[in-house]
Parts: sequence; C-alpha cells; structure tokens
Amino acid sequence: MTAQLNEEVVERTSALKMSEGVERSSATQSDLAAVCSAQVKEEPAKRAGDTEQSTLPPSHPAEANEWQIGGRTLTSRFFLGTAAYPSPQVLQDAIQASGAQVVTMGLRRQLAHGAEAGDFFALIQATGAHLLPNTAGCHTAREAITLAHMARELFDTTWIKLEVVGDAHTLQPDPFELLTAATQLVKDGFEVFPYCMDDLVSCQRLLDAGCNILMPWGAPIGSGQGLVNPGALRTLRARLPGVPLIVDAGIGSPADAVQAMELGLDAVLLNSAVAHAVDPVRMARAFKLGIESGRLAYEAGVMPRQDMAVASTPVAGHPILL
Repeated sequence: MTAQLNEEVVERTSALKMSEGVERSSATQSDLAAVCSAQVKEEPAKRAGDTEQSTLPPSHPAEANEWQIGGRTLTSRFFLGTAAYPSPQVLQDAIQASGAQVVTMGLRRQLAHGAEAGDFFALIQATGAHLLPNTAGCHTAREAITLAHMARELFDTTWIKLEVVGDAHTLQPDPFELLTAATQLVKDGFEVFPYCMDDLVSCQRLLDAGCNILMPWGAPIGSGQGLVNPGALRTLRARLPGVPLIVDAGIGSPADAVQAMELGLDAVLLNSAVAHAVDPVRMARAFKLGIESGRLAYEAGVMPRQDMAVASTPVAGHPILL
C-alpha cells in the first residue's frame, strides 16, 4: 500500500510539473507576443521619423544647410537688396518669398529721405532679416569710412558692405580707394564685405588688409548680364578655398544664380533682377529655388563636360536582338 501511495504521489507531482510547464510556456509566449506587438507598434513611428518627417537623407543632416559668415549662422545663401521696389509692401513680400536672412540697404539713399528712413528700417526689422548697410554712392575712401561709422551708430551693427565706385559709367569699384577704406574699417572693428572686382591679386590684397569675406562682381551693377567672366570666379574659388565668396552685381535671371552656385560660390547678392521684375515676389521665390538647386548641384558634383560623345548605355560585347 505504501508503494502504491508513492506511485500516486509521483504521478501527481509529474502532472503538476507538466501543468506548470504549460503555464510557463503560455506565459512566455504571451510575453513574447506582447513584446513583438510593442515592437510592431513602435516600428512605424521610427520609420515615419526617418523618412516622412525628415526633409534630408540621413547622410545629410539639417545642419548641413547651415553656414557661417561674419560671426552669424545662416541657412539661406540669398542676400537681397532693398532698392527700387514698386512699394514697401511688395518689398516686404519679396523678402519673405526669398527666404533671405540678410538684406542690404544704401545708407546714403535712406538718409536723403529724412524721417522716412526710420520707417524703412522698421519695415526691414519686421521681416526678421539681418541688415547689411552699404556705402553705395561713395567715390572716395574717406566718404565710405564716414558713412560706415554712421551706419554702425544708427543700426548697431559692425557689418558693412563697402562700395567705393571708381567709374561712373560701369560703377566699377576703385581697387585703390577700396583697399584704403577696407584697411581702416577693419582696424576700426568692422566686419567688411568689400564689393570688388573678380581679380585674384586685388582680392588677396583685401584679405591681407583683414577682410574675411569677398564680394566679387558678376557684371556691372544693374546690367543683368549675368557672369561675364566665370573663369575668374572659378579661379577665385580654387585659390581661396576657405574664404566666403558672395557674387554681387550683374545677376539677371535665376539661371545666372544657378551658375554662380555651381561654381562653388557661397552666396548670391542681387537687387535689380527682383525689384525690376514684372512680379518681384514670384521672382524672389524663383531666385530662392535657383540658389538652392545650384548649391545642391555643386555639393552633388556636376559631371565634367566632354569634347566627344560618351555612350550612356555601352553595347559592346552584348548581343543585339533584331
């Protein structure tokens, strides 16, 4: 009877262990299902963030669009002038459409309008753009230096776009007066943006004087000729790889801006091409897109030009089906 009792105990113990094993297995499977379910729920969110919510591929983070100039971080490479617009409202709308974070303003022109200059500055401030005063209309270093100091007092900025005109017909900058003014203004603590020719030696002298930025012209101001000497700009980019280069003057259409950006220049400054367009606001947007596409093409690497045709689909060694 004792042996029979022992057998029953063993059987019940085995049954109990089997029952517990099944429950544990069920629990494990249940836990695994819950984990898998959680992973399935989380997976779409991660994928959505990596693709749909991200505007750039993973290898190009958002910070890749940022660039530094004059101690500021910008995302736009479009600098816009503020003269000759049909109305203040059109100007304000054009600035918004352009996405420009820097706008330039002729101080001499605004001072001539007296009290209206304050209203104009308030309009610029309302757009959120950073002001780059310029010394347009100056013909000597002394005039430009005086005007630059006035701009610093009025607008509380050390940025100055330095223009010293040497020829009234072409509005070509005077390289000698420009260098004299730049040398003094750098000593006075200004961040000088010199409007200069596309001559390498002249640009090197401006850098030697303490300028950190160069603004070589594309063509005479307001001419709309585009880049009359792209070879010179290409040379500047190759010889001065670490210097911010902003093409200034002569741009006529978004195609000119694309060309400048494909050459590797850092930004484009223009005024007349937008202000004199039939629809300045739409033209401002067109330039915005052109500058962005030109920069993207430069970063992607434009294919080199060939003198001869190169078949895009080689057929040598492949049978031809007739």
